[in-house]
Amino acid sequence: MSDTESSPYRHEPVEDWYIVGEEIGSGHFAVVKKVVCKRSGTEFAAKFIRKKRASTSRRGARREDIEREISILQELNHVNIIKLYDIFEDKQDVTLILELVSGGELFDFIAERDVLHESEATAFIAQVLEGLAHMHLKNIAHLDLKPENILLTNRAQAVIKLIDFGISRKIEDGKNEIQMLGTPEFVAPEVIAYEPLGLYTDMWAVGVITYILLSGCSPFLGDNKQETFANICAVDFSFDDEFFGNTSDLAKDFIRGLLVKHPGRRASVTDCLSHPWIKLFFDERERLYEMNRGYELVMQPINDRQKEERKEAKTNLERFKTFNARRKWKQSLKVVSLCNRLSRSIKNRNNMNGDEAQEEDEEESFVLRTLFHCIEDSNLGGIRHLLQSLTSFDINQANKHGETGLHLAAGYGHMDILKFLHEQGAKMDIKDKHGDNAVYWAARQGQVEAIKFLKDFCPLDIQDKVRDTSAFSILTKFVVAPE
Repeated sequence: MSDTESSPYRHEPVEDWYIVGEEIGSGHFAVVKKVVCKRSGTEFAAKFIRKKRASTSRRGARREDIEREISILQELNHVNIIKLYDIFEDKQDVTLILELVSGGELFDFIAERDVLHESEATAFIAQVLEGLAHMHLKNIAHLDLKPENILLTNRAQAVIKLIDFGISRKIEDGKNEIQMLGTPEFVAPEVIAYEPLGLYTDMWAVGVITYILLSGCSPFLGDNKQETFANICAVDFSFDDEFFGNTSDLAKDFIRGLLVKHPGRRASVTDCLSHPWIKLFFDERERLYEMNRGYELVMQPINDRQKEERKEAKTNLERFKTFNARRKWKQSLKVVSLCNRLSRSIKNRNNMNGDEAQEEDEEESFVLRTLFHCIEDSNLGGIRHLLQSLTSFDINQANKHGETGLHLAAGYGHMDILKFLHEQGAKMDIKDKHGDNAVYWAARQGQVEAIKFLKDFCPLDIQDKVRDTSAFSILTKFVVAPE
């Protein structure tokens, strides 16, 4: 495997080096798949980031954002941070070959437990801090710390990995970073106030995560984003006995030092690592190493007073399970939100274009329009979530022009979506109202890989009703280069 710090991007197919497997995650402009190195047999995660094709396009990630994420990952090398191994680039994507982190989200792991002692929670937070300490030493701020970005290497060892550096920043002297970055529930007051962001911004998020981990409640979450932001700016939180009845004073003191509005008075990662609540973990871990017992997750306090306090200190696991279930439920609701947002977008676009048909025919499926937008954005994850949320949906449903998702995916050359639609039972030789099948759509846009995939399902010689041309004639004219 090449060293990414000394090697340029590989301008060759990922498939030449890796066997590409199942999808294991997705984001706005990226899809993550499990891959296997052909040479070594080692499993990795490949993050396929769709590039923005034009500066005016809203689809795809900007070149500078992709390069910044890569640059940051190349600087980092720590047991608690996901590792970058290789980089590929083609016309559509930049692909990052990353360490495979297969243990799932930390919060999901904890929610499966019957009991979680506070000392175990300390061990998890300590690992997050160790990863952050490595980053902050290099002046790198994560800026999107949240449960979804804290994973486990595997379920057996419970080693933390910080992931997703898509909005991370290198904090430079004399250069203020002022942007609305992060997830509302976890952002710091300076984000909302459009004040300079810094390493201290991560520390606020650590405070919120620790609060949730111990109590099962989110300290600032309101009924809507505005209320959440108001609670954050007012630093309106408390340690109610209902939720913190079994929490140690040391743990509460640790959280208080982080949930501080003024960044300069907020505990740094160095302060946190030396805090008694965290230091107990490191002291006991060192003692276990000296006894040749290696790393163990559950630690015991050192002195008698702390030992007595820790004996009763447990996380509010029942509340935590409720919180985690609600978090997962809210993630599924994002599909509904996506549908509403895309519907408004379509209506606004048609109004701007003066569409005399008044937006769309009512008979055209609302879900179909959402599906089309997901295909345009190459958002396979969104398509999966959309279809999973429906009791039934005809994958061959067409709009008023006879166009289906298969036609659109073929025209864009989105191979993952084409294969997915095929698996879902798409009629591969279906024609639109012009008599064009999917291979015609692919040929018209010069999508060679799509043509190779579709040619066994769709005849190449079907004539278009209007243009009196076939996919083969277009293929010959635009795709097949003379020898």
